[in-house]
Order: sequence, then C-alpha cells, then structure tokens
Amino acid sequence: MSIQTVGIIGAGTMGNGIAQVCAQAGLDVVMVDISEAAVQKGLATIAGSFDRLIKKEKLTAEQKAAALARIKPSTSYDDLKAAQLVIEAATENEALKIKILGQLDALLAPEVIVATNTSSISITQLAAKTQRADRFIGMHFFNPVPMMALVEIIRGLQTSDATHAAVHELSTRLGKTPITVKNAPGFVVNRILVPMINEAFFVLSEGLASPEDIDAGMKLGCNQPIGPLALADMIGLDVCLAVMNVYMEEFNDSKYRPCPLLKEYVAAGWLGRKTGRGVYSY
Repeated sequence: MSIQTVGIIGAGTMGNGIAQVCAQAGLDVVMVDISEAAVQKGLATIAGSFDRLIKKEKLTAEQKAAALARIKPSTSYDDLKAAQLVIEAATENEALKIKILGQLDALLAPEVIVATNTSSISITQLAAKTQRADRFIGMHFFNPVPMMALVEIIRGLQTSDATHAAVHELSTRLGKTPITVKNAPGFVVNRILVPMINEAFFVLSEGLASPEDIDAGMKLGCNQPIGPLALADMIGLDVCLAVMNVYMEEFNDSKYRPCPLLKEYVAAGWLGRKTGRGVYSY
C-alpha cells in the first residue's frame, strides 16, 4: 500500500511531533483531537519547532509554510477517512485506546492500517480488540519526535508481513531508523532503560553517591547524553514507577521490583520536572 495521507489521533506532545515529521517528509496529515483549542495548541507547537529549525538554518520559511499547509487540523474523526494509515497517539490509557480503535473500525475502509504509539500496552492485546488485527501494529516514536531518530515497530501476533513492510518503509521515509520488535512488555528500549533508571534509584537509596555524581558517572563513563536520575525527572517518576509495576506483574521476576525510594518520591508527589521537584528541584 502506498501511504500518502496519515491520520494522527492526538495533538499533544507525541501527536504533534509525529505530525511535524510526516508533513516535513511531504505527506498529507490529518491531526485530530477532542477540542479546537487542543488542535490549535498542537499546531502552534509545530510552528514553533519549525521556527527553531529556521534559526538553525535547517529549514527555510518556504519549507515551513509548505509543511504547515499539509497539516489539516480537525476535531472530527470523519476527516480520517482520507488516510491510508492512522496513528493513535492518545494518552497511555488502555480503555481509551480500545474505545478509539472501535471508533476507527466503524469508520475506516478495511485496508487502512492502524498503528498505536503506545510505549507499554500489548500490541497483540489491542489488535484483538479491532476488526483489522492483521493491519494493526505498534509504532513507538520517542520524545521529542523531530529530534529522535528511532522508531520501534512492534508486531503483534496477528500483524501481517504486508503491514509491517508498509510501516517500515514509511518510517524510513520519515527519516527515522526503524527497528522491528516482538510484542513483549516494554518492547526493547524501555525494557532496558527503565530498569536502569530503577537501579539508579537503588544506588541513590543506598547512599553510594550523590544524584549529581551518579548522573555524571553514567554520562562520562557510559557516554550517555543525560544521567538516569535526570532522565527519570524528565520522563516523570510516576511513569517510571508505573512501567516497573507492569514489568513486575507481567514477568513475576524480583529483578523488576520497584525501588522503595522511587515509590516514596511518587507518594510525596515529587514526580520530576512537571511538578517542579523530583530527584532534583526545578
């Protein structure tokens, strides 16, 4: 299938980022959210991102105008009918995603591919809730989408080879490097990353080093661009804890036990950058 129009459900951080890279790659985009205010906020974020690229001389004003013209903002799912691929980028809530998938099944032509940008929910499980399980797949983009080169393509048990091939080719068109992953909790990147963050909390709780020294050690010793504790603050400590709880439940392996200090920070409401206080104060 040739994909020229991409529908995106959600104009938030991930949705508007995906919309931006699709429009930059020459694709037509329909970006849908529940309110006009949410859609316009998403558009404004994209415009601001383009302006930063112009300042860095990575984009011209003409290219910005052309890309923005390819994005159709909407509050109506009916506008998604023009798409050959619809990417669901709503909040990480399984019940909400299942509701959206049901709406899409009733609306879209049978051959349309549906992808979800989930970072933790089973692709096989979500596919089973649709009428197009063979044309359902995971596309896990990373934040910030315009900057991050990776897309995890997650195949559910039911995902067809043709669906995988189409999404893999599209990811390459977007200038991303796709990796193909089997369906499992955390997929690949978060399966490795979040337990590392959890271990950094154990190191902190044992008083082995200060937060600054732990982060400096991983940055300078492992060439990571940001330390694990600062990254946890950026992700949200509540999100990190939720992911560890999923791993513990799904794998029933004590190596995924959430660090008590991480649980204590979340209980205190110290969730990171979004609350002004996490491991560090902002």
